[in-house]
Amino acid sequence: MTERPGRIRVVEGGVLRPEPWITLEVVSSGESGLLGLALDPQFAQNRFVYVAYTYRTVSGRIQNRLARLREEPKTGKGVIDKVLIDNVAGANNHDGGRVKFGPDGKLYWATGDAQDPPLAQQLSSLNGKILRLNSDGSIPTGNPFPNSYVFSYGHRNPQGLAWQRQTGRLYATEHGPSGFQGCCRDEVNYIEPGKNDGWPEVRGDETGQGMIPPVIHAGTSETWAPAGATFASRGPWAGSLLFTGLRGQTLYRLQLAPGDPSKAILLERHFYRRFGRLRDIAEGPDGTLYLLTSNRDGRGHPSADDDRLIRLKFK
Repeated sequence: MTERPGRIRVVEGGVLRPEPWITLEVVSSGESGLLGLALDPQFAQNRFVYVAYTYRTVSGRIQNRLARLREEPKTGKGVIDKVLIDNVAGANNHDGGRVKFGPDGKLYWATGDAQDPPLAQQLSSLNGKILRLNSDGSIPTGNPFPNSYVFSYGHRNPQGLAWQRQTGRLYATEHGPSGFQGCCRDEVNYIEPGKNDGWPEVRGDETGQGMIPPVIHAGTSETWAPAGATFASRGPWAGSLLFTGLRGQTLYRLQLAPGDPSKAILLERHFYRRFGRLRDIAEGPDGTLYLLTSNRDGRGHPSADDDRLIRLKFK
């Protein structure tokens, strides 16, 4: 797991190893820092780990980078292997940062608009996008735009990626704007290649030519601040999209319409304010669900045992 000041930590057998696997030099302020992490599907063979993080250039600019790390067999520690994508505009906020492998074996990186909303509509910019690349950093031939990493665009600050297991459809969670006719129109979006999700031209239920509305949004009287997401494969929540809420301090369970990937039929709320701000949710190899809190990010009210990795077990 990542810690925003730059440390990657390992939990083994329910115990946190005392020393970081690697510590990277990052800019950690606001929402920036060490962000997403994904293990290579062939990690057991190649020991590759992929991370997104914010850093400061020699000239003082804040940028975001996607890098491949490698675990050294002799030490069991991580080293930087290769920078895959560099010089993506960064800021104190809106750096996105989720990194995940899709069922197609490609690596996906969700980037924010770096507090410069027009970038999300510019296909020449990698900000406000969901990017798709090969694990060596090259551009896949099947991407929707020639010679471009861009898979979808018009995103404000996407922080969760999840693929529906039966269909391979991709969904993303995204922070909406505060202070715009109330707050916040946070979104869950169905992501299709080459499609425009509309930011900053449209918000919530607003429509625009060639722009895709969200599957569901929070409206103007509620804030989710949605972050990590996954589809549950087992147990009573099997088939549901689960996503965490930071300001919402909730685990959300979303059921999608079986015949329409762009429609939701149920939204449930679980653990409201029980654990505080929730950063991520993941499903382990055995179907166990894990929640990650984010109460020491400068916006929470941490208790003595924060932050925590929480294991959920159904009775």
